Amino acid sequence: MSLSGLDDTPAEPLALFPAPESDAPAPARRRAVPAQSGRPQPEPIQAAEAGRQLVFFGAEAAEPAVADLAGLLAGPGEVVRMGGTARLSVQVDAAWRVHVLVAELAARGLAASWEPTEGERHAVRTSYTRVLKPLAAGWLHGTAKRPPVTFHLTGRRLRLWLAAAGTPEPPDGFLLRLGPDDRECWERIGVALAAAGLAGTLLDPHDGGPAFRITGRRRLSRLAELVGAPPPATPPQSWPT
Repeated sequence: MSLSGLDDTPAEPLALFPAPESDAPAPARRRAVPAQSGRPQPEPIQAAEAGRQLVFFGAEAAEPAVADLAGLLAGPGEVVRMGGTARLSVQVDAAWRVHVLVAELAARGLAASWEPTEGERHAVRTSYTRVLKPLAAGWLHGTAKRPPVTFHLTGRRLRLWLAAAGTPEPPDGFLLRLGPDDRECWERIGVALAAAGLAGTLLDPHDGGPAFRITGRRRLSRLAELVGAPPPATPPQSWPT
């Protein structure tokens, strides 16, 4: 199945990308090439809150890194281990997200596959690889997902989280959705959002969550600065500007 066969996204050709060394085979699917080089290098964005000493960088201020994938784990992403390898997966609700995530994974040297799941959703996953072992070691306590004590959010991590599970909430809000089974993670992730100048309101499942709701012109402007311009496949109004 090609990505262009998904009904709600424009067709965009995806070329094969060399797969990283892996101890287990992955299903043969379409793969994306890394984004072109030559990204603009914006000035560091200072934290919005007065007195904050940390500087958080926008999504285009550094080269893509595997550590950025912590942004997917802040949302609904999952990581599992097998021997000395690990695999990352995330379920998304729209075909355009598949395009974006496959390209983002390829930009970090990771082969990705996708397949349709129940409820008109799509599962995007990497192959098992040793490259993801450090990420799994930091986030897994046994089989349970927990953010590391040092977890923080950068522009690139937020961009991946938003690409996988960010949705606008009219008239003036944005939701960053969470894993429904990750209740033990939510508090620490909320702290990381606040430290990035994006303090949000935690919505429980019965209130339309689990998700953090970001509201206010200053916070939404901050979010837009951090995540950068929308990827080409993004539908209008689906990305903060």
